[in-house]
Order: sequence, then structure tokens, then C-alpha cells
Amino acid sequence: MRIKMCSIHVKDPAAAHAFYTGTLGFDTLMAMPEYNLYIIKDPATPEKGTGGGPVGLLLEPSDNPIGANYMNALYDAGLPAIVFGVRDVRAEYDRLINAGVVFRGEPAEDPSGISAVFDDGCGNYVQLHQD
Repeated sequence: MRIKMCSIHVKDPAAAHAFYTGTLGFDTLMAMPEYNLYIIKDPATPEKGTGGGPVGLLLEPSDNPIGANYMNALYDAGLPAIVFGVRDVRAEYDRLINAGVVFRGEPAEDPSGISAVFDDGCGNYVQLHQD
């Protein structure tokens, strides 16, 4: 058994797709604009492999009241909706700051490691955590 796909609710899937691929550097796994359907993947993951393929991240429209309530409640509480692993949080922080991404603060270290949280501009906070 493996994780095939997970999702994150976003205000505008097309805008989220542009941000997650253009700014963050993810690859498109599937894009069907006519259905407002966008799925991204980790650029380091091959299309096919021993695990059966990449894990997709569905950029889920928040037009469902349950999804919108969940997304808004997380955001209002200041909680990240998802965590992405990076080799060097400080380097990613600097790269993304230069790209105009808004962080909640400088990278910080705690018992779990080094992390930083940014606003994706699509209704979510995203945490970077150093691998």
C-alpha cells in the first residue's frame, strides 16, 4: 500500500497551480483547466518506478462549504495545511523571499528540526521542514 494522492483546498486551483509550479518548483502531473482540475507532483519523483508512480497533490477547489470551512479555520488559526520537506530551509527561505513569497517569520529550530511557514496566497499556510 502506498499514498497515491492527497489534496489541499485552495481558493483558485489555476492560480495555485501557477504558484506551486512556477514559484515553488513542483511539476504538473495533470492539468485539465476545463474541469478546474490541477494535480502536481514532486519534481524528484519519476513518473513510473518501483512504487508505482508519483504521489499527486490535488489542488482542490474550496467551493464546497466543508472544504472552505476547513481551509479557512486552519488559516485563521495560523496552522499550516501541509508540510513540504527541503534539504535546506534557510536556502529555500531566501529563494522564496526573493520570489516575493510572504513568510510568517524567519526559519526557526525546535526539537523537531528547522522549519519556516509561508502564505501560499491561495488560502493556506505551508510549512517547510528541513529533511
